[in-house]
Amino acid sequence: MTQDLFRQDAYLRECSAHITAVTDAGIVLDQTVFYPLGGGQAGDSGVLVLADGTQITIADTRKGKDADGNPTSDIVHIPAPGQEDRVAQLTPGTTVTARIDWERRHRMMRLHTTSHLLCHVVPQLVNGCSITPDYARLDFAMTDPLDKEQLTAAIATLVAAAHPLTVASISDEELDANPALVKSMSVQPPRGTGRIRTIRIGGEDNAPPIDLQPCGGTHVANTSEIGAIVVTKIEKKSATTRRVVLGFAQ
Repeated sequence: MTQDLFRQDAYLRECSAHITAVTDAGIVLDQTVFYPLGGGQAGDSGVLVLADGTQITIADTRKGKDADGNPTSDIVHIPAPGQEDRVAQLTPGTTVTARIDWERRHRMMRLHTTSHLLCHVVPQLVNGCSITPDYARLDFAMTDPLDKEQLTAAIATLVAAAHPLTVASISDEELDANPALVKSMSVQPPRGTGRIRTIRIGGEDNAPPIDLQPCGGTHVANTSEIGAIVVTKIEKKSATTRRVVLGFAQ
């Protein structure tokens, strides 16, 4: 089992950890700041630094799977190619410093938070999403046309309003009683622990939140941190789907 430190604090850039396993899939640690691919958000990259200063470059991070392909509670750090000799020398119990590519992660935090703002601006169910360091896309189940400039302006207003983000949780029963909190048709919140992590934007001083939904991804602490984001493209993916692509303003 890997303790996911990024769930409690998305701003942690590194941590000390112990290797618990080295497998064909990659390197498993007892705790990590690396976010694994999931919920539409790409996995983190970075380095594992050994006590002697040797670095193992991590190209991607994924959730562990057992022999039958079922998800486990491990988080697997995938070494970049060409490091096989160094990786082969790693053994369980070895202490490493796990350090993410912070600039890359922070870009995804900004885009992921913007995607939640977009869910407020376009209040339709989402049937597909992708959060990368360079762009984010959301597919909305809708038939009405959308306007790039209007969406960009609406997002800019919410960013400038400096709404705080709050990480909390609700019980499985609370979610079952409020199914509208789930905005995604394609990704369901993970269950099994009895509590489901939520992200709330705004809602201070008893005001209604800008957005509230289950989410395991990483986010900025305040919308003002997002910066200038624009809608770069709107596509009609099908008769009932409109795709909105977000990017950083040049």
